[in-house]
Amino acid sequence: MTTPLLEVQGLKVAYGGIQAVKGVSFHVGEGELVSLIGANGAGKTTTLKAVTGVQPVAEGEIRYLGRSIRGQGAWDLVRQGLVMVPEGRGTFTRMTIVENLQMGAFVRSDGEVDADIDKVFGIFPRLKERARQLAGTMSGGEQQMLAMGRALMARPKVLLMDEPSMGLSPIMVDKIFEVVADIHARGTTVLLVEQNASRALVLADRGYVMDSGEITMAGDGRALLSDPRVRAAYLGE
Repeated sequence: MTTPLLEVQGLKVAYGGIQAVKGVSFHVGEGELVSLIGANGAGKTTTLKAVTGVQPVAEGEIRYLGRSIRGQGAWDLVRQGLVMVPEGRGTFTRMTIVENLQMGAFVRSDGEVDADIDKVFGIFPRLKERARQLAGTMSGGEQQMLAMGRALMARPKVLLMDEPSMGLSPIMVDKIFEVVADIHARGTTVLLVEQNASRALVLADRGYVMDSGEITMAGDGRALLSDPRVRAAYLGE
C-alpha cells in the first residue's frame, strides 16, 4: 500500500437527529487518484465537508500526514495542503478570474503567485482569454475550470473535488475529466467524488462505493467498474 496521506476511520456525521454518514473508513495514498462514487444523497459531500473542516464530526478520526486533524478549521487545512473544490464551484462572482486565482493563493506568502497563475492559464487557456472577466458572467463549465484553478493556486498536497462534472455539457465534462487526469499525472494526490461512476472509476487507482452513509464496496478502480453490482446500480445495466 502506498503511504497514506489521508486516513478516515469510523467517521460519523449527523444533521440534528439524522445520521448522514455512518462510520465511514477509507484512505488516500500518496500519489493516488481515489474515486468515491454513489448516488445523490449517499453522503459523499457530507464526508468531504467533514474531512475539510467545514462540517462538524460526531465520531471518528481523520488523519492527514500522519496527524489528527479532527476539529481543525478549513483555513488551517488549506495552509497544510488539504484543499477542496466544492460542489457548485463557489467562485467569487463579482471578482475577475485573476482575482479569484489570487484568492486561491491567499494563504501563501511566497513570491511565486504570478508564476502559478501562468501555470493555471497553461492548464486552462480559456481562463487566460478571459482573465479580466467577472466570474459571475462565465458559463458553468468555465466557472468549474476557475474553481479548479483556484484550488491549484494553494499548491495542494491532496486535492479533493466534489462533483466537478455536475450540470455540465458533455463536451465540458470531457474537458474536466481530461484536466483531472492531467492534474493527477503532474503529481497531485486526488480524492474525486462523483456521481458519474464510469468516468470516475476509469481514472481511479482505487475506488469506494458509498450508499446511504456507508461504504459498501472498495477496490481497484477498473475492477469496480467491471463489477456487475456497480454496473447495475450506477450504469443502468
